[in-house]
Amino acid sequence: MTYKVTYAIDSLDPNPAVDLFDTFDEAQDWISEEVERRVDHIVQHSALPIREDELDEIRGNELSLVSIEEV
Repeated sequence: MTYKVTYAIDSLDPNPAVDLFDTFDEAQDWISEEVERRVDHIVQHSALPIREDELDEIRGNELSLVSIEEV
């Protein structure tokens, strides 16, 4: 079975990234890596230190931009 992952930059992104994966595990691994990459980018470019609760919120926001479906 093939899985389609759609990952937007923000909630209004008209052209989100779309990737296909052969297995659900591959899709989940890619999502985890991409979320952490984006969170790290936000942390690295923040002018202020980010608290742990803020980090959790950033991760949650990033995960809300991801959808996965069977195709």
